[in-house]
Amino acid sequence: MELIFPKKFLLPQNYFGILPGLRRETVGARANTLNSRWSPVQKDWSAWLPAAKAEAFDSCVRQLEISYHMFSVSLNEALELRRIGKAGHSCRVILSMPPLCARLAFPLEGLLRTLAEHAKHFGVVPNTARLDAANFRGYREQRTALMSDLLSRVLLTQRSQFLHKIDTLEDMVLSIRKSFQEIASGLGSGESAEPSEDWRAVDDAHFDLNTCLREAIVIFKSFLVVLPDDQLGRFQKTINVQLLARYDEEPAGRRRIVLIERE
Repeated sequence: MELIFPKKFLLPQNYFGILPGLRRETVGARANTLNSRWSPVQKDWSAWLPAAKAEAFDSCVRQLEISYHMFSVSLNEALELRRIGKAGHSCRVILSMPPLCARLAFPLEGLLRTLAEHAKHFGVVPNTARLDAANFRGYREQRTALMSDLLSRVLLTQRSQFLHKIDTLEDMVLSIRKSFQEIASGLGSGESAEPSEDWRAVDDAHFDLNTCLREAIVIFKSFLVVLPDDQLGRFQKTINVQLLARYDEEPAGRRRIVLIERE
């Protein structure tokens, strides 16, 4: 079974821009995801990709964006219902949202794992930019990003910096997914001890999961820039497996080796 996607490629510039003031708007990767205008990662983002790589990038990102929009729009609905005083309706909507969060988080975790495992197996090492704590809202995520930034400054090789960032982002996505599930279930069932704080927490979780998504998209583009053409087919098959995985159950072994098809 293979994924089928529209043929039109997504334009890379659509993913960048400063986050808008309205928190519930769909957002793209923020400009300060990249260290500077002339950074190697910025150059990768602007780089031309051959048609096969461009289609691989577009197909994967489009699927992640669809899942993100479903998650974001539903949370927007829950928050708006709460704002206008329809607490019961908002609780019913938020109670149904953990699967939507998982539908985005599981493939995102899979993409990050696949990038890391392919890099380990085949020595593909892309450019990478350090995480910026200012791009996160949750205290735990800000602290993780800050510690990652500090550690990245002392890592000596580009490979170790890349693998460290991938590992940090995967940890974040996993943590956000589980936290969102727990808090949303408490809100939806009426068991939350501090509803106002918990509603703020799910909103922040949405923001931070979006940040992780944008970071992953930037890394993915840099990865494709340096990926040898003869490895693209095997890599894309592994990515397709991750995108087609079921979203209603926990993956068996978060740190399992992603099987990379060899010739």
